Amino acid sequence: MSIEPEEQGRERKDLAGALRSLRRASGLSGERLALRCNMSQTKISRIETGRALPTVMDVERILKALAVPAEVADEILRLARRANVDYASWRTYARMGLYRKQAELKALESSSREMRHFLPAVPTGLLHVRDYAVATLSPTVESAPARDVTRAVDARMERQRVLDDTSRSFFFLMTEQAVRWRRAASDVMAAQCAHMAKVNEKPNVHLGVIPQSAEVPGTPMNIFVIYDDRLVTVELFSGEVVLRDPRDISQHLSLFDLFWSHSRTGDAATEFLTDTAQGFMRQRN
Repeated sequence: MSIEPEEQGRERKDLAGALRSLRRASGLSGERLALRCNMSQTKISRIETGRALPTVMDVERILKALAVPAEVADEILRLARRANVDYASWRTYARMGLYRKQAELKALESSSREMRHFLPAVPTGLLHVRDYAVATLSPTVESAPARDVTRAVDARMERQRVLDDTSRSFFFLMTEQAVRWRRAASDVMAAQCAHMAKVNEKPNVHLGVIPQSAEVPGTPMNIFVIYDDRLVTVELFSGEVVLRDPRDISQHLSLFDLFWSHSRTGDAATEFLTDTAQGFMRQRN
């Protein structure tokens, strides 16, 4: 993922250096530490040289194997947690070109087998018709950075080809508000809803809509996407956070399952989207 590099790069370098110093202070070779941690010696070497970012669980195993005092271990674990979180601002993406962000997402999708999108506010780009994509990618407030909307939209449309790859599974979970939110003109909204109903017919696509009438024991606070069990991306107004800690991933998987259990899926979701499209068409007329 593209990130704000300076501070995060420094934290990862500090983490690698701290683990290397602790191992040397213990008198253990990399090979002996690897045996104690049930890791490969190559992995230990890559972690200590900063070529591989260890998960928080990896760091816990290393610290336990080194019998590091609790106060020191707590400090190293805090550093590991910070190192496993990336943040990228939309300003950075706009400066590089939003189409590059679409290419980054395409690479993530091409390397993942199962993707879960939780969408409490707006449908994801993989589900957009072109006019809706133009509306969502166009700046809306004065402080928003300038961007090449046409190129970004073209890249977003290109990304959607991945939905035809039946070796990959996609779960798109939206709130009713996300479906009905008037982000564009009525005819565009109608086309967007009709398109999502059609996409829901793909054998590898599973679409759910949480009705406003449902009593859900949870609060839909953020858009997030889970890529296999590797990482989670969380969208904010100002940018995007990337989480790699297995415990953060597990929490988001559990949240997704909770929200999914209260949604309309399959034919019920298709029917809802079709009816909503017709409602937007009536508003147009």
